[in-house]
Amino acid sequence: MPRPHYLQPAGVALHIIQRARAACFPGERDRPAYLHWLRGYAERFECAVHAYVLMGNHVHLLLTPARADAAADLVTALCVRYARHFSETHEHANPLWEQGFDASPIHARQYLLACMRYIESNPVNAQLVTRPGAYRWSSFRANALGQDDALITPHPLYYALGRTRESRQAAYRALFRRAPCMLRAHP
Repeated sequence: MPRPHYLQPAGVALHIIQRARAACFPGERDRPAYLHWLRGYAERFECAVHAYVLMGNHVHLLLTPARADAAADLVTALCVRYARHFSETHEHANPLWEQGFDASPIHARQYLLACMRYIESNPVNAQLVTRPGAYRWSSFRANALGQDDALITPHPLYYALGRTRESRQAAYRALFRRAPCMLRAHP
């Protein structure tokens, strides 16, 4: 899987989109397996995951690598490992993922929270659920409701939302009560 054509610097948050050629999570155990490997590779490659959503045919991640190009290493290893699982579990011989992945650096402070909102609103925008908390396969429940999710590392800008855990969660939920976030919906 080719890497993006630019250097991914350490300490800069990245919005990563990995698209599959077809449905990539058809089985009950597929999403838990993907999240398990994502957590392991995030630790191994020193990437803090701030937000995620697993859709039917693609994945969104918002993460900050501690070292240059660690995000590309994480995504490459994760895609290879999950594709092997997918091939073995679903007897699928064709390539699962599209070539490469999109990785957009998030430099503007105000865009980071908007990016988290976009990622976690994806299931609502795709009309899979009516509210983000109803979708099981995203980080919304951790960021907005305080549900334990060992995968999530809050970003410093998330911490700046409030002095207490409850005030941060309330301020984060308030972001979702604003106008719908319809940057791009991916079913």
